[in-house]
Amino acid sequence: MPADFTNTELEAFLDEALSVERMAAIEDALRRSDQLQAQLAAINGRRDAGVHSLGEIWRRHRLSCPTREQLGSYLLGVLSRQEADYTRFHLETIGCRYCAASVEDLK
Repeated sequence: MPADFTNTELEAFLDEALSVERMAAIEDALRRSDQLQAQLAAINGRRDAGVHSLGEIWRRHRLSCPTREQLGSYLLGVLSRQEADYTRFHLETIGCRYCAASVEDLK
């Protein structure tokens, strides 16, 4: 089972940046696999030691997320077509839970 999850997915799990279904699958696997727990502990240890990849920094700081102002403008329908398309893609295809929560709050 541990081979089913990549380090990238486990890093996203730690950042709570996966879909609810994938988060649940990893949690379930963690309960049953000492090897997966060790893999996750190693990732956490590397993070605590300050070793970060560009991808990790990008995800952790959510650099691809629209700002709260942009999300509000999206809801009002005043973004340019390109910005609206990107925001819709980010919310619906990527499924960013942070931005979805922000949109719900803005509604």
